[in-house]
Amino acid sequence: MSEAGGADRPATIGDVAAAAGVAASTVSRALNNPGRVNARTRERIEKIAAELNYVPSTQARALSSGRTRTVALLVPDITNPFYFDLIRGTQHQLKAAGYTQLLVDTEESAEVEAEALDRLRTATDGVILTASRLTDDQIIATHRTRPMVTINRNAGTVPTVVIDTPTALRQALDHLLALGHRRLAYLGGPVNSFSNGLRWKTLAEELSARPGLEIVRLGPFAPTMTSGGPAVEAVLNAEATGCIVFNDLIAIGMLERCRARGIDVPGQLSIVGCDDIFGASFCHPPLTTCTAPIERVGQVATTMLLSQINPGLVGRAQSRRSLTLVPTHLTIRSSSGPAPVPVVAERSRDKDRV
Repeated sequence: MSEAGGADRPATIGDVAAAAGVAASTVSRALNNPGRVNARTRERIEKIAAELNYVPSTQARALSSGRTRTVALLVPDITNPFYFDLIRGTQHQLKAAGYTQLLVDTEESAEVEAEALDRLRTATDGVILTASRLTDDQIIATHRTRPMVTINRNAGTVPTVVIDTPTALRQALDHLLALGHRRLAYLGGPVNSFSNGLRWKTLAEELSARPGLEIVRLGPFAPTMTSGGPAVEAVLNAEATGCIVFNDLIAIGMLERCRARGIDVPGQLSIVGCDDIFGASFCHPPLTTCTAPIERVGQVATTMLLSQINPGLVGRAQSRRSLTLVPTHLTIRSSSGPAPVPVVAERSRDKDRV
């Protein structure tokens, strides 16, 4: 059979319908809802469609079935290695379920994020928001219009996956305390970041259980390596011997600045990051950081979203689940070590030996 579409254009649903001797609506049902068409007719239509190399458009599938088989993943910064494994986790899970992933970089901007959500309203079956910069009211209102899951952002009853960073932060505090550190700094991230607020809240609350330990809040800093230089200056001015940093990108930037200035890490300053991104284990020195199974986070979020899109595919317990915590732990590497001995104490000991 020759291609009805001709050399200049691809075959259309009308071409398939004409060749099969049926209405275009019958072709649509046969290819999108095969259970609604007689088996013999369906097989004939499928055979003709294959011979004509007919490929249904996303728009046509959406019009006939109300589904695009596409899910949008919105991330604040596509260049941040933290999102690499997350993107992989969501994509693998979506592919296995027969969905295509649409990746959107929202550029750390609430305005860009809101505009993207508005434009994607009819182009996707659901949305995964990562570290959203929108307000709670905006997220809740958007969830009313479509299936949605958030990652690291708890807004009302909107289904969410939260990385349990507080557990690893407590371990980080105990680790630095055991190394003799008594004055720490927290290098904060964006002011509208849910994760940033949660991390500072955790650290502040944990001080009461650790007498003799103090921590000063510095920042905010942009969550990029270029913030490492200003962050080092802020820590030195605060006279802290150790610090916990909003994310690994800032922490790695701090390591680079310390090396350029001849500041010994961890001899003069201990640095602990968050996220355990690609590169944290082979920077110089390797970074002590809070570790989470990021790819698993993406998989869990995708499963939660698909349970909204196709409630019949999962159990009732999964459909009702609104919050899932993913565990974390502290990974100790070479960027943290014993607190430096104060210069005054060193001189005192020298005097005693004379």
